[in-house]
This record gives sequence, C-alpha cells and structure tokens, in this order.
Amino acid sequence: MKKLERIKSNNCPIEMTLEIIGGKWSLWILWSLSEKTFRYGELKKAIPGITEKMLIQTLKHLEEFKVITRTEYPQVPPKVEYSLTNQGKKLVPLLKHIEVWGCEHLEFINEQNDNDD
Repeated sequence: MKKLERIKSNNCPIEMTLEIIGGKWSLWILWSLSEKTFRYGELKKAIPGITEKMLIQTLKHLEEFKVITRTEYPQVPPKVEYSLTNQGKKLVPLLKHIEVWGCEHLEFINEQNDNDD
C-alpha cells in the first residue's frame, strides 16, 4: 500500500495511470480480462511467457489499485476468478486505443523497413 499512498499524495493522474498499466504484464492481464472473467489457470495459459511469480505479483498489484477483483469460491478444489472492476472497465477504451496505435505503428515501421531495402 506504500506505493499507492505515495502516488495518491503526489496527486498526478499520469503517474497513477502509468503505475497501473505500465508494467510489462499489466496490459496483457487487463486486455485479457476485458473480454471475460478468467480463472487463475486460464489466465496463465492466455498470457504467453508469464511466470507464476509475475502473474501473482501483477494480479496483486492490479487488485491493490482496484482495477481487478479476485473472487474466491469456498469449494474443493478451490476456485478463484479474476475480473475487471467497474473502474477497471473504464480502462478498456484506452486499451483499444493502444491496440489501434500499435497496429498503425507496426505498419509504419514495416513500411519504413521496406523503403530502406
């Protein structure tokens, strides 16, 4: 909670946003959860290359910032689901803009590389 308190005290919306979406795996997780609720194992399979440690850390981080929620069902075997909170759902348009920009920039880079040949 120390990081969240420091960012809140700085009162900088850009810093807050970057803290939430700026991590290597945060965007992957948020993008995946924008489509549906995932169980832990499903989420791990949906994100290529993420380690168990990084998935756990990033999920806790996003939960701390109140953009995802963790729902634990009291059953055997244990069932845990992750989904976007209402506040997290407000990030979806931003994620879509990032996707569009990424596609356009990838085309631009490819065109530049073709012109260099």
